[in-house]
Amino acid sequence: MPASCNVRLAPCCDPEDVALRCFIVDNNDHFCVVARDLLEREGIAVVGVASTGVDALQRIEDLRPDVALVDIDLGEESGFDLAQRLEGARYAERSSVILISAHAEQDFADMIAASPTVAFLSKSDISGSAIRDILGSTGDRGHSGRN
Repeated sequence: MPASCNVRLAPCCDPEDVALRCFIVDNNDHFCVVARDLLEREGIAVVGVASTGVDALQRIEDLRPDVALVDIDLGEESGFDLAQRLEGARYAERSSVILISAHAEQDFADMIAASPTVAFLSKSDISGSAIRDILGSTGDRGHSGRN
């Protein structure tokens, strides 16, 4: 047997080495492209994007990301409503929802506090480290709910 056949391989899929899986829900195509590029350069695997709540619900259920970034303003839809539907669909038992917006957090402070999401993140502050910090402060991946 050749020597190379006796090489011991490192264990696969150490949770610390697996990229965080993210889904983006936003009706601004340009933002989705820019956010996806930024997050993927920072080690976050963007597994999908959607521009409507209906599309997001189906794709999130199929893809089961660790975190979903949901824009508060989805045109004629509300990101708050989508967060509630995701909670009702038991998505939050597996994953975390972070609300995002170009608007200031204080503009929606009461609604954000009452939502079933783990946090709010301004679109201008989105980064891999910001998402990891939020998820690290709320517990491990796949566990939604405010602390």
